[in-house]
Amino acid sequence: MALDNPAFSRNEAFSRQGGVAAAQDVSAADLQAMYDRPATPNDREVMTVEDTISKSALSFGLLLVGAAVGWFTAAALPGLWIGAAIVGLVLGLVNSFKREPSPALILTYAAVQGVFVGAISAFYEAMLNGIVAQAVIATLVVVGVTLALFASGKIRASAKATKIFLIAIIGYAVFSLVNFGLMIFRGTDSAFGLRSEPSFIFGIPWGVIIGIFVVILAAYSLVLDFDFIQQGVRNRAPRKYGWTAAFGIMVTVIWLYLEILRMLAIMQSSD
Repeated sequence: MALDNPAFSRNEAFSRQGGVAAAQDVSAADLQAMYDRPATPNDREVMTVEDTISKSALSFGLLLVGAAVGWFTAAALPGLWIGAAIVGLVLGLVNSFKREPSPALILTYAAVQGVFVGAISAFYEAMLNGIVAQAVIATLVVVGVTLALFASGKIRASAKATKIFLIAIIGYAVFSLVNFGLMIFRGTDSAFGLRSEPSFIFGIPWGVIIGIFVVILAAYSLVLDFDFIQQGVRNRAPRKYGWTAAFGIMVTVIWLYLEILRMLAIMQSSD
């Protein structure tokens, strides 16, 4: 990502007049000594890209382990995904509202959500063979493209775009609750509720259009996650907030994957 190197902002030599001008006031030997200087405890306690990546990798590793458990036990324990979904929701809310990140709660959330994702993926795969691989590839593509665009500076989080994003998220949440209520109380017989109603816009199923819209929302959510990391590193935030970044990225990627999975199922069901 296009991040300011925090090592430069730590040294007065790089902050007085800018990198090139300041470097002229320091000898080559002094510069080499700066780079060779061992990291101090204060250096190790600030947020860095590398540390955040490590925390994210650990979280996603547990997510994959949980997903494997959910995938292979889905048939034997058909109600497992419901319990995992409820526990995951509670843990997600707790982590979201905690003022200080808790590594234990975040990693527990990763494992539990993994069970849910694995079990629900097995359910979709049983209905539509090959759909999970398609959803995984599509998710990786969206994440990769979003990261590349953010790193190149072509997309950035802005106050105006974020306000629109929040309004859209609230609208989508209301729609999802209404849709869920209709499905629970038999207000619709469609497999995906209002999403799979036989309506088309320019020949595209209504549910697919909603799915594309939500994928765009999830992509911008990733931009906000990357921006959080960028600002945290730039402002030398405490190292523990790397866990907050890891949690945010994990929540967004899970949301993105599930939406793509559902959109692909609607597309294949409408053929």
